[in-house]
Amino acid sequence: MPSAPDRPVVRLASDELMRGPWVYGRQVEPAPEVEDGALVEVHDASRRFVGHALYNGASDIRLRWLSRGRKNALDRPGEFLATRLKAADELRRRTLRLEEVSDAYRVCHAEGDDLPGLIVDRLNDLVVCELHSLGFVRLLSEVEGALERLYPGLARVARVPDAAARSEGMDESDRPPDGAPRETWIHEHGLAFPVVAAGGHKTGWFCDQRENRRSVGALARGRSVLDLFCNTGGFALHAARAGARTVRAVDLDEKALARAQRAGERNRLAVDWVHADAFDELRAAAAAPESERPELVVVDPHKLIANRSQMEAGRKKYLDLFTLALAATRAGGLVAAFSCSGALELEAFLGLIFLSARRAERGVRLLTIMEAGPDHPQRPDWPRSRYLKGALLALDR
Repeated sequence: MPSAPDRPVVRLASDELMRGPWVYGRQVEPAPEVEDGALVEVHDASRRFVGHALYNGASDIRLRWLSRGRKNALDRPGEFLATRLKAADELRRRTLRLEEVSDAYRVCHAEGDDLPGLIVDRLNDLVVCELHSLGFVRLLSEVEGALERLYPGLARVARVPDAAARSEGMDESDRPPDGAPRETWIHEHGLAFPVVAAGGHKTGWFCDQRENRRSVGALARGRSVLDLFCNTGGFALHAARAGARTVRAVDLDEKALARAQRAGERNRLAVDWVHADAFDELRAAAAAPESERPELVVVDPHKLIANRSQMEAGRKKYLDLFTLALAATRAGGLVAAFSCSGALELEAFLGLIFLSARRAERGVRLLTIMEAGPDHPQRPDWPRSRYLKGALLALDR
């Protein structure tokens, strides 16, 4: 990493400083001499120092801000990252006291913790770094050094999601080598789950749904439950422990379903694990007599809208899915519907929910809106950090 006097300079196209952690290509003067992934000084169009950022000329997100205003803030990048990560860690462990309820939580939530492009999850004895920025691939050794001080002795795994690699223009030589899959058991509100670090979806576990799994599960007592896109069985096992009459959990991923079954055995909870398509399962439930339909349905699909170009197709999938879920639920029952598509804003998500209710000819009441847990914070100028949206609905009798 170049020392401060030798650090390359990138100039903004104007003197206006946009809010938020990203600067797009159209807002930056061309800088063909700057290496992609470099830590740079940023100057405005009048050549005044503005701050430091990670630069990538191959990405439409040209700059990701690390610091603004102090010219010496990044003289020692390793110390800077250690300070930022220590502050993020203290929020989780000292302020939120997450270790009292789980050993799986998000240590760093990228833009929400002022480190845009870096996600870090702790999964029991493993720490997973998910790198969405070429700049953080270049800074990986500094990140790992800071994490070793925070979590001494815990193994570390790094991964670059394929979508991030494409958007950042990375080739195979840019990406850290894939390590062997590492399995560990994490614990959440007294339940144990096997996870494969950096394997499958995201970092290996959906830390964002921790509080929602418990709150929705608590409503399952005495009810028949259908958990769709169940993955490793988080909602299903919380429901079974809370005293659900029956629990049926469905997923198309055979590996995830096998881990869910192992979790059920480990926790000594009875769940009917089903390898099937969620749409087919809902159609069958909707065709059944009213008395045989589930009384609590959880619909937590993977991201159906990856970017704005997929908005219309993704909206149609959500609309079809939520319509089927409402039609398949017993009158007087509950539906917990979720979307993790950041491009779909909360108001639009709720609009799809209510339109689905009209299509299903169901009267519904919105009981509560659910979001990601507090280890997924949001800065006021960056609402995308709150990507997860959920609605708990009560169906009329």
